[in-house]
Amino acid sequence: MSVDLRISPDQIIERYLSMELVRVTERAAVAAARLRGHGDEKAADQAAVDAMRRELNRLPIDGEIVIGEGERDEAPMLFIGEKVGNKQGPKVHIAVDPLEGTTLCAKDMPGSIAVMAMAGAGHLLYAPDVYMDKIAIGPGYPTGVVDLDASAADNINALAKAKGVKPHEINTLIMDRPRHEKLIAEVRKTGASIRLITDGDVAGVIFCTEPEKTGIDLYLGIGGAPEGVLAAAALRCVGGQMQGRLILDTEEKRARAATMGVKDPNKKYDMAEMASGDVIVCATGVTDGGMLSGVRFGPEVIETETIVYRSITGTVRRIYGEHREFAKFNLD
Repeated sequence: MSVDLRISPDQIIERYLSMELVRVTERAAVAAARLRGHGDEKAADQAAVDAMRRELNRLPIDGEIVIGEGERDEAPMLFIGEKVGNKQGPKVHIAVDPLEGTTLCAKDMPGSIAVMAMAGAGHLLYAPDVYMDKIAIGPGYPTGVVDLDASAADNINALAKAKGVKPHEINTLIMDRPRHEKLIAEVRKTGASIRLITDGDVAGVIFCTEPEKTGIDLYLGIGGAPEGVLAAAALRCVGGQMQGRLILDTEEKRARAATMGVKDPNKKYDMAEMASGDVIVCATGVTDGGMLSGVRFGPEVIETETIVYRSITGTVRRIYGEHREFAKFNLD
C-alpha cells in the first residue's frame, strides 16, 4: 500500500489508515482470545503483542511507540521508542495496550480489550511506563468542575452540583486495589456509590462518556500511564474532561522521565496535553464487556467488534467484522 505524501498527515490518517488501524487491534484481539480462559496472562499478552507488532509493521507509516509496555530493555513487548511501520508514510506517534486486562483474558472475565491510539508526531504524551493518578468525567459540564488536586469529597460535591443532583446520586468507578483503600473510604463518606473494577481502566474512563448507559459519572484513582494516555485520547474524541499526573516517586523514574522531555515531575496534565491534534483510537473486544463484545470463534467465521474514535470530527464508528481467513487458515 502506498500513500500520497502531498496531503497532510491528518488527511493521510483519515483517508488511508482508519481501517488499517482496525485490522491492527482485530488481529491482536483474536490472538489473545485464542488463550482466553487458559490462566496464562503472559502468554495471552505476548500473543497480542506479536500480532499487533506484525500488523503495525505492515502499515504505510513512519511510526514510533511513545506509550507502550516498557522500554527498550524490556522487549519483546512493544516498547517505548520502538519504530514501527514500513517508513512509506507520515511520521506518527502511537500509544498501545495490546491486551488491556490480561487477568480478565486469562480468567475469561468481562472487559478485556486490545487498544491503540495514533496521532501526528508530537501529539501524544511521551513518558515512561509508570503509574498515573487520574480523574475523568464525561461531557456536558463546565470546564474545571473537577480537579485532580481537590479531595474526592470536593470533586463529588462539585460534580453533583453541576449535574443538579445530590452527592449520593453520583456513581464513581475505582480500581479495586489496596492503594485505593483511603480513597474508597472518602468516597463512601459522601454517600456516592462506587463500582470497583479489577482491571481495564481505559474502558473505565470511557464509561464516563455515557453515564446514562453505563451508570458511571466519575473515574478516580491510580492506574497505568499508558492506559491514561489512551483513555485521554478516546475522551478527546467524544467529549469530557480528564487530568493526570505521572507518579515519579524514585530518582530512577524521574531521571527516565527527564530523558523523555518531562521537565516538571509534578506536572498535572490535562486531556489535551496527553493527546492533542487529530487522534484516532481503536479498541477491539477480547472478552465480552460493557463496551464491546468479545471475539467469537465459529467453524468458518471469527467475529469481532471494534470501536473507532476520531477527535477532529467526533466520529464514533462500531465495526462488526467477520473474518473467514482467520478461521480458514488459523491466523492470529
